[in-house]
Amino acid sequence: MEEVDPRLVVRSVQEQKRRKREGRTEFSDVDEEQTEPETDEEEIASWRETLIATLLEMPPDAFERLCQRLLRESGFIQVEVTERSGDGGIDGHGVVRLAGLLSFPVIFQCKRYRNTISSSVVRDFRGAMVGRADKGLIITTGSFTRDAILEATRDGAPPIDLIDGEQLIDKLKDLRLGVASKQVEVVEVNSEWFAAM
Repeated sequence: MEEVDPRLVVRSVQEQKRRKREGRTEFSDVDEEQTEPETDEEEIASWRETLIATLLEMPPDAFERLCQRLLRESGFIQVEVTERSGDGGIDGHGVVRLAGLLSFPVIFQCKRYRNTISSSVVRDFRGAMVGRADKGLIITTGSFTRDAILEATRDGAPPIDLIDGEQLIDKLKDLRLGVASKQVEVVEVNSEWFAAM
């Protein structure tokens, strides 16, 4: 049985759509000389870059509400965004419930950064969370310096989990929050199966 290359199917469908947009009705085989479609790596980079750019364009309060929704969808309960200034950088709080038996409060901070977050941001956040929660979480569109990562897990200090931009967009994709995945279905008929009937 002849196998179908899914890339050729996608290319053919794209060509048909292009011709339809241009007002042509006749469809022929895809011309081999036409430009190659984006590779999987280019497509992945493209949607990831688009999503990060979209997140960076959001107003700060909208980004905080998105993080609130992300935490709720991830299993947090009683997630609230704080609306007061002077809270030491705390953007919200919630409760994590483990296996329906244990729960503990978590304070979070949302950072729409293009670049890296330094260890001083982690230290300042830890200072703001002392006495309010045993666990902290910083969510950013950027990344963390090596020192920030070390500071977040420093011995003798309350732990702070870090979610960088790459992890954030993966989580948004996994939870389908503003991100939709589309797949091309390839259907094959097994003639041998029917012949054996």
